[in-house]
Amino acid sequence: QVQLVESGGGLVQAGGSLRLSCAASRSIFSSNAVGGWYRQAPGKQRELVAIITSGDTTNYAASVKGRFNISRDNAKNALCLQMNSLKPEDTAVYYCYANYHGVAYWGQGTQVTVSS
Repeated sequence: QVQLVESGGGLVQAGGSLRLSCAASRSIFSSNAVGGWYRQAPGKQRELVAIITSGDTTNYAASVKGRFNISRDNAKNALCLQMNSLKPEDTAVYYCYANYHGVAYWGQGTQVTVSS
């Protein structure tokens, strides 16, 4: 079993930046687990924001491409999401996701609120 714990959410003004981190209880991210960030805004379905494959290929939702960057922090066995030029429409609960040896894991989520 793997626990994922997100941190780094909060309240920021439009145009600002936040860095989310997802710490794993086992060294899955440094072992090239697939990692991803999803978000869910009130009244909306959960959507994929960014993903990094086991080969470190990254993909982003069109709405965040060029503003967000997903990466591994192998030293901390964590998955990170650098979010720049934040917009009010980025407001959501952000969830960390991992797939390791075919088993999916989710974090509890961290709130990101962007004020206009």
